[in-house]
Amino acid sequence: MQADYAIIGGGIVGLSVAWGLQRRGVRVVVLDGSDGDFRASRGNFGLIWVQGKGLRNPGYATWTRGAAGLWGAFSTELAEGTGRDLWLRQDGGYELFFDEEELSTMTVAYDGLRSRLGGDYPFEVLQGAALRREEPAIGPRVVGAILHPEDGHTSPLTLLRALADDLRRLGGRVLTGRQVTRVDRPDAFRVACADGTVVEAAKVVLAAGLGAAALGPMLGFQAPVRPQRGQVLITEKLPRLLSRPTVDLRQVEEGGIQIGATNEEAGFDDRVTQPAMARLAARAVDTIPALAKAQLVRSWAALRVMTPDGLPIYQESAAMPGAFLVTCHSGITLAAAHALRLPDWLEGRADAPDLSAFSEARFSG
Repeated sequence: MQADYAIIGGGIVGLSVAWGLQRRGVRVVVLDGSDGDFRASRGNFGLIWVQGKGLRNPGYATWTRGAAGLWGAFSTELAEGTGRDLWLRQDGGYELFFDEEELSTMTVAYDGLRSRLGGDYPFEVLQGAALRREEPAIGPRVVGAILHPEDGHTSPLTLLRALADDLRRLGGRVLTGRQVTRVDRPDAFRVACADGTVVEAAKVVLAAGLGAAALGPMLGFQAPVRPQRGQVLITEKLPRLLSRPTVDLRQVEEGGIQIGATNEEAGFDDRVTQPAMARLAARAVDTIPALAKAQLVRSWAALRVMTPDGLPIYQESAAMPGAFLVTCHSGITLAAAHALRLPDWLEGRADAPDLSAFSEARFSG
């Protein structure tokens, strides 16, 4: 089987890149793993989130804001191609605070980021009556919030399905249940799978999430990724309680409140735990007291893909030019940029985004 690009990894990152290439007429084959693999895409919280990104790296703030700004066009094109409503809501989101000093400290940090970005970083601090005019269900323990107008949320599973559906409609191929075991380059790249499938391609994109740690060295990458567990709860369907998402809560399209998420260094253990679920539930009730009477209907855990500094890696291999590593833990937020901007970088266009700050070289110093 031959293609212009072999994309290793069929999660939201890999499919976003593949769809972006295929819509430009580039022949793409996606090699996706099995249902038993660790899949961050299927446990995702669904936020399109700008605030908090890039406080120590303004370039990441700029890249994230650019991605958020592309989401409207991205969602519309996918909906037109597939008939699927991605349930995009992007009229802002909150980070909530239970402590005045923490709110003040974060406000100062955002002021500093805005200054480093030349004044172009919108946010608003809401306290007391101003916050409760926006969100009447918020409880009295919440002292304030930072509202970022570019934040929002979407349905991550619908996005995953829409990307795969539209990629196929455009002529791309998605091969599921394929465990990649070997990548080499006798002439073109040759990607071999455990079931005997072989794909030859001019270029390869490694977007395999946690699987990049094993496959990366075959292509000359460090691929320093590790798992971080996040646990999530969801309630029964409820009347509308939140008009905008928070970093911890969002009301999904069916009406349930999704509650999250933990940040646990638990290795490859993706089980839910009672203590973590209890902490999440308690904070949710502190935030919205009406949730004390809500029934929890589901819980799950998934493993984020984390780099040493939490930022993405975009790297072309020095040992095997034409092989690229693309990995991040913000696959939903960055999906539109991965689809609409990253192909320029992969194709070496003059107007490609400058992603040199996100190369693996930063881990070598």
